[in-house]
Amino acid sequence: MMLLSRRSVLAIAAVVDVALHARPLPVAAKLLAARHRLPPRHLETVLQTLVRAGILKGVRGPRGGYELARERRRISAGQIVRAVMAAQEDEGLPPLPESKLVELVIGPSVKEAGEAFLERLDSVTVEDLCRDAEARSVFGDTAAPMDFTI
Repeated sequence: MMLLSRRSVLAIAAVVDVALHARPLPVAAKLLAARHRLPPRHLETVLQTLVRAGILKGVRGPRGGYELARERRRISAGQIVRAVMAAQEDEGLPPLPESKLVELVIGPSVKEAGEAFLERLDSVTVEDLCRDAEARSVFGDTAAPMDFTI
């Protein structure tokens, strides 16, 4: 069972991908989407959320794209997930049931578990994930830019 939403997993993957590929130029959303076999429109809203949260920085222009807003070691998976979760709260999801069961029993237990989960994600930095990706040669030679023709 996956505890994170697809959007949260996508956000973490996007930030790690940008961390691995944004040198010397920012990463174009189209290239990022191609590497993850996604339509660019699915990715763009997540990228904009990450820019608003100060995790990514958008660079305009013909060679524009996305780069990290701060060092890899200063961004945690927990911060990325929180940014996406905050954006989802604004999307008008259905309300939680209003009952004493939810208020007094289920809500506090789920909140405590969620906080423990996010605390664990806070201990995982983008730097850690990049090192793991590089050790596993996830993208082959990450030092060289990947050539995608779209």
